[in-house]
Amino acid sequence: MAVTREQVENALRRLMLPDGGDLVARDMIRALAIEGDQVRFVIEAPSPAIAQQMEPLRRAAEQAVAAIPGVVRVTVALTAHGPAKPAPSLKIGGHPTATPGVLNPPGVARILAVGSGKGGVGKSTVSANLAVALARLGRRVGLLDADIYGPSQPRMMGTTARPGTHADGKTIIPLQAHGVTLMSIGLMLDPDKAVVWRGPMLMGALQQMLGQVKWGDLDVLIVDLPPGTGDVQLTLCQRTDLEGAIVVSTPQDVALMDARKALDMFATLKTPVLGLIENMSTFHCPNCGHESQIFGHGGVAAEAARRGLPLLASLPIDLETRLAGDAGTPIAAGNSPAAQAYAALARRLVSDGHA
Repeated sequence: MAVTREQVENALRRLMLPDGGDLVARDMIRALAIEGDQVRFVIEAPSPAIAQQMEPLRRAAEQAVAAIPGVVRVTVALTAHGPAKPAPSLKIGGHPTATPGVLNPPGVARILAVGSGKGGVGKSTVSANLAVALARLGRRVGLLDADIYGPSQPRMMGTTARPGTHADGKTIIPLQAHGVTLMSIGLMLDPDKAVVWRGPMLMGALQQMLGQVKWGDLDVLIVDLPPGTGDVQLTLCQRTDLEGAIVVSTPQDVALMDARKALDMFATLKTPVLGLIENMSTFHCPNCGHESQIFGHGGVAAEAARRGLPLLASLPIDLETRLAGDAGTPIAAGNSPAAQAYAALARRLVSDGHA
């Protein structure tokens, strides 16, 4: 049976500190990693002076974790905050700070929002594959997973490592995957735990992921929005200088009803809509070659024409796109027909000057 994080933390909770509490309750465990039968982590003392007294506790922690069935090797390091450095701040979520002006990260040339009126239309799949397709064109691309309640980009982009911390103790170092700079709240929280936050904490989390992450120099930052028209969308549109928004919908009437609400929201917030994407447009049977429109066809194109907006792409529904996303390698990283469709979408955005 595989060793779990819960087993390790439970073993560490049994080690009481002289002044009360345990290593887990006092938030002194850092960089806990489990790779097969090997476990490693860092015990972070509040000061160098205290760290000098904690070597017996470090050995006890090592022995406690080694006693877990299935653990073969344990590596425990002991560190401490320097006297003049602030404590690392990797906690995401809290009330937004009163930061004046826009929240555009320094070095980011453009921010593109990818939104939808409802969930389940493939917005996150489009965001991930568009980011990879743009990176393959040589663009410097960031991908911010702002779907706080249902972050899926870590899985789709194939990375679950916890972001690092800059030497200043406050700046978060994002991850890299498939040539894309990635940040998601899913990288900061237990993937099995629900995010139960009110609006101010959502806005605070978005503010942190925009302003506290070291994005570096990017041609474009793609923001994968949550479905609907809530606090995250309002914060992004009101506090950042957006290049524009892309609205994703399937052709069916129910999805289009909600997509119209998203379009109205962007219009109300004076955010330019760069165009619409019809996702899951057609299905090509891999066995017989028959083409069918499972969710209808042409509804998004008709809506775009009615509003005088471009139809940026009609993307198919296929098994390979789903399998690629689940496996952590977006379909746009290959050369299939679906990958070519995303490449064409990326080229269009670049030629239009939006990416």
